[in-house]
Amino acid sequence: MSSPGLQRSLGLGDAVFLGLGSMIGAGVFAVWSPAADAAGTGLLWGLAIAAVVAFANATSSAQLAAAHPTSGGTYAYGRAELGPWWGFTAGWGFVIGKTASCAAMALTFAAYAAPAGWERPVGIAAVIALTATNLFGITRTALLTRIVVVLVLLCLTVAVVAAASAPRGPVAPVDAVDGGSYGILQSAGLLFFAFAGYARIATLGEEVRDPARTIPRAITLAFAGAVVVYAVVGVAVLSALGPAGVAASSDPLAAAASAGAAWTTPIVRIGAAAASLGALLALIAGIGRTTFAMAREGDLPRALAAVHPRRHVPHRAEVAVGIAVVALVAFADLRGAIGFSSFGVLLYYLVANVAAARQGAAARRYPRALQVLGAAGCAVLAATLPWQSVVAGLAVVAIGLLLRAVRLRITRAA
Repeated sequence: MSSPGLQRSLGLGDAVFLGLGSMIGAGVFAVWSPAADAAGTGLLWGLAIAAVVAFANATSSAQLAAAHPTSGGTYAYGRAELGPWWGFTAGWGFVIGKTASCAAMALTFAAYAAPAGWERPVGIAAVIALTATNLFGITRTALLTRIVVVLVLLCLTVAVVAAASAPRGPVAPVDAVDGGSYGILQSAGLLFFAFAGYARIATLGEEVRDPARTIPRAITLAFAGAVVVYAVVGVAVLSALGPAGVAASSDPLAAAASAGAAWTTPIVRIGAAAASLGALLALIAGIGRTTFAMAREGDLPRALAAVHPRRHVPHRAEVAVGIAVVALVAFADLRGAIGFSSFGVLLYYLVANVAAARQGAAARRYPRALQVLGAAGCAVLAATLPWQSVVAGLAVVAIGLLLRAVRLRITRAA
């Protein structure tokens, strides 16, 4: 008897909202401070660079998804176009980096929603609840994501209007770029964290109807929407607080909004909590599908490749991801999660760009120059992340490659 498979039940709107739910997550509330600390008055240049690199990556993902409508995203694309080691490197970096990001999102939600001292228990409860939601089927995940995205956009609209009415923040000299070129590139690497959500669309390749057409369109639409949102919010926050104020604030969007209308603070907190939940929901789903794809190929324990016979979800992979995130929320210090996650995702897209560049004329949808730009951009942004993030990322990748080499040696000897 054959194992049940995943079910193609998602349309274009579902896929777009799942991508938006990942991109318009807690990053739109939290990423501005470290980015402004790195770039100073060059923050918007960093955002522009991140958007350009992300656009190149999005086109590579769309081109690959059209040719390989399967679960796993770049893990599957790398295996198909470049070989198993490339695919493993992408998948391992994604799973480890984004699992840490899940825990960070859970704690971000708890920071806004929980009483002091209860952050970790509330974060754990959120992970359990959203993992359970995913287990009921991908259509339930998509419906809840739609609700969350609409709520977040409404809260962001209130915050931006309030920030626009605030007294203008201190203006630095036009020629002053506090962080220099290196600082701008470092801020771009951190801001790239915000745009990485379209990967979640690609990981759902076996659950989208007409994937060769739907996934490329969904990636383009979700990315365009996220760029507009981040650009508007970035300008509003900088105008209200100035670069120094953004860098010094632990909650810059709330500070910018309250400078224009103090009554908006609870609304921003609600939006940030909802955005964190939306990102966490989509992340767990995406990591679960990549884990499922890696298990199916033997790169993770094959028991995780099971699909629920009624719900048509990779239930064991989803539960395993949930357990890992709960453990991190309970015990880990995740202050460096944004940089660490950015390194893993940049590595993931580096492989995607190389794989897309290798595709022939029959599969080509975009100029190869875009893939070269994307690969170079990923390499540069990864190298300019905070050194602690780079070292941690390289160490995790090396451990994964070593484990795979040992597994293959044991398999051949058996």
